[in-house]
Amino acid sequence: MGCLLPIVAIFMPRLALVIIFFFTNWFERSFQTILWPLVGFLLMPYTTLAWMGAMLFNNHQLSGAWIIVLVVAVVLDLGGQGGSARRRKVA
Repeated sequence: MGCLLPIVAIFMPRLALVIIFFFTNWFERSFQTILWPLVGFLLMPYTTLAWMGAMLFNNHQLSGAWIIVLVVAVVLDLGGQGGSARRRKVA
């Protein structure tokens, strides 16, 4: 499952979040409450995964390359939402 989960996370981030929720304790270790993962699941799944990775694998610090990963995740999440609005406007 070590290589399969990142592949699933890239193509289907919400499915990866569900798998992580049911089979690991990463949500408990990364977030203080259930509110932020729930909002992240609904609105910004890539950002939620990036934040979880930064908190788990960088000793609860957001520094170094994890800042770049988080910024890229935010751009991907916002870009997907903005692109759909643009398509709706043109059509």
